[in-house]
Amino acid sequence: MIKQAEQFLEQCYKELGKTETELRERTGAVTKEIEDTGSYTHTYEELEYGAKMAWRNSNRCIGRLFWNRLEVKDQRHLDTEEEVAGALREHIHEATNGGRIQSTISIFKPKTVAGGEVKIWNHQLLRYAGYETDGGIIGDPDSVALTKKALDMGWKGAGTSFDILPHILHIDDREPVWYDVPEDIILEIPLRHPEYEWFRELGLHWYAVPIISDMRLEIGGVDYTCAPFNGWYMETEIGARNFADEFRYNLLPVVAEKMGLDTNRNSSLWKDRALLELNQAVLYSFQQDGVSLVDHHTAAQQFQVFQRNEHKQERQVTGDWTWLNPPVSPATTPIFHQSFEDRMDSPNYFYQKCPFS
Repeated sequence: MIKQAEQFLEQCYKELGKTETELRERTGAVTKEIEDTGSYTHTYEELEYGAKMAWRNSNRCIGRLFWNRLEVKDQRHLDTEEEVAGALREHIHEATNGGRIQSTISIFKPKTVAGGEVKIWNHQLLRYAGYETDGGIIGDPDSVALTKKALDMGWKGAGTSFDILPHILHIDDREPVWYDVPEDIILEIPLRHPEYEWFRELGLHWYAVPIISDMRLEIGGVDYTCAPFNGWYMETEIGARNFADEFRYNLLPVVAEKMGLDTNRNSSLWKDRALLELNQAVLYSFQQDGVSLVDHHTAAQQFQVFQRNEHKQERQVTGDWTWLNPPVSPATTPIFHQSFEDRMDSPNYFYQKCPFS
């Protein structure tokens, strides 16, 4: 940990314009704290910049141009489940910002030397339930396992395709608890299409803010197992994945039928045509409601600006090519024709073991 802390502090303090004396004094204090306790505590300035660096290093994220605008909320002082749940509700409200989405991260106390931790069971703070029925799955198939856990714990959903799951969390070795998400802090966008009036009849909507809540933030050797964060949606995340994937809502056949397309032949390109209109509906609906969203072409252009900015700072841009390319028309973006080193630098966000699998 001492080596990890030294590496982080050296880069952090250099980028923040700190003096060699400040770096030396802080490194010495951190080294002693680690030797005495097995860990160390970040200052708010270190925590804030470390979280921003982690976003900048996230090699699967196309939206890194805005890494330095991340709003960092220090919630390390919270100890009870009720306090954590309240902070999660606050995060949703402030990140939603009336539709002008604010990129935000809430960082709770780190994993202790003894193994204590705060952990959220939800993949995202807003996510629709998935119910297994004799007639198939109602809602989001990706949420079936967590929905079962929530139901076993006493939560009762309405049984629709778009029920927001409760927040489930645990602290240290205490039993997990659940909290409903108040409707008045959830902004959802009803989907409609600029040309097809029948699209409204599908009754589709989606929530405004994607807040990832099950990843671990690592800064200088310190693990924050509860650090939910968000940017804003790229339209393909909703239109080409959440609604279109066969293992999610699987709506391409529904849209294609409504469009009158021939779904019996692959060569009719019905999937491509339905996919495009589904994404057009997402873009149009968010724009009409004044909710932040970026299309995949603009996002790819913004990534080019990010790369140029990083090159000026003599920092290598790492990336997972398979994730950076959008799922719609990837060959029409400059990213498709580039290559990246798929390396995980620190600080960064990491997947962690599911607490209920």
